[in-house]
Amino acid sequence: MKQNKQRPTIKTLPAILALAACSALPAHASDAEGEFHGYFRAGAGSSAGHGPQACYGLGGNSMKYRLGNECDSYFEGGYTKELAKADNGVSFVGTIWGVAYTPNSDFAGGKVELAKAYIEAKGLDFLHGGIAWIGKRYYFRPDIHMLDLQYINLNGTGGGFDGIPAGPGKVSYAIFKDNDLNTVDPRTGLRTKSTSALRQNLTYEGLPVNPGGTIDAALSVIRAEDKAGHDGWQLSVFHRQAITGEGASNTVGIQYGAGPGTGIGGPCCDRMGASGSTALGADVKRLRIFDSLVIQPTQQFSAEFIALAQRDKSDAGGSTTWSTLGARPVYAVTRNFKLQGEVGTSRITSPTGGDAMRLTKYTFAPTITVGQSYWSRPELRAFITHARWNKAAIAAVNADNNSGPVFGSHTSGTSAGVQLEAWF
Repeated sequence: MKQNKQRPTIKTLPAILALAACSALPAHASDAEGEFHGYFRAGAGSSAGHGPQACYGLGGNSMKYRLGNECDSYFEGGYTKELAKADNGVSFVGTIWGVAYTPNSDFAGGKVELAKAYIEAKGLDFLHGGIAWIGKRYYFRPDIHMLDLQYINLNGTGGGFDGIPAGPGKVSYAIFKDNDLNTVDPRTGLRTKSTSALRQNLTYEGLPVNPGGTIDAALSVIRAEDKAGHDGWQLSVFHRQAITGEGASNTVGIQYGAGPGTGIGGPCCDRMGASGSTALGADVKRLRIFDSLVIQPTQQFSAEFIALAQRDKSDAGGSTTWSTLGARPVYAVTRNFKLQGEVGTSRITSPTGGDAMRLTKYTFAPTITVGQSYWSRPELRAFITHARWNKAAIAAVNADNNSGPVFGSHTSGTSAGVQLEAWF
């Protein structure tokens, strides 16, 4: 039976990637060199008076501030290679990508999954520079780095056309099958319920509106495949402004979703764009507004700032708003040594009119790094993190902590440790 199969561990990841990459190559594949890319983070720490390293967040519809506040271990990486090339120059490129995650500091026994397995066709004259693709992939998922908030995420299994020139910008269209899980009656073997949804995405990127500024827009239309499910949609619009300085930019976004278009109950509660739970009706709504800014005014100094407000509303759950302000200043003392700090404060209102939950987190992190840019990675960090919260937030902070409800009735905590972060 499927449910009795042994879950793969992190030790199997190299074999999975190698086998998948080899099996994807036909006998007449191109000899073009492939590329390996990925991301990982890992670390270890402890908490003053509370044993294992603690991480501080309010859970629910909110996200944690990351620096010195990630108690998990995460790896993703894979291989991209040209598989074949037609006589007229059309190239077929394959990508295979694995992911491993554990909610603690040890990768041993971690869950391993295949996150990407797709093929692109590039150079098709009838797409005028656009790309055709089919498979499972990451798709249009920009984020607010210090919150690890992918404010829109269109990942999934499907197919489509990307980057087709349309006026001053480019248009992309894709269709996905989300949440493709069925409940089966063990007596009859017949499907009794499905959470699956058919999602269509239309994006337009790069509409110039001012010097250095462009507008991107993304629309999701979601149709539940089970008669008992609910349809949904979301629309997101972003203004992206280039700023002088390496990797500097400002993004202002406004997003609205209904039903499964809110992303709630989907792969992760923060991810609008892909289908959330089709059990959610049109009364479930989400509105998010944010301003995300990264600056690098000098070679030595950089910083990230975020201001965000998100309102979730439903007939059953009432209305609640998560609002947050945060900053991460970074100063490069030398080419390979930085001093980083991060402060973030969050507030979540009560749907019943009670006291709002509040939490403020502070981190100081001396860092060995490959360069002076804000985005330079790898980084090897030591950190000390302190957080304070109000009485209304005690239950939420205990519930959200990876080490369990170790804080009891306390309203503050301190952690220290080491962590690496790398992408390549």
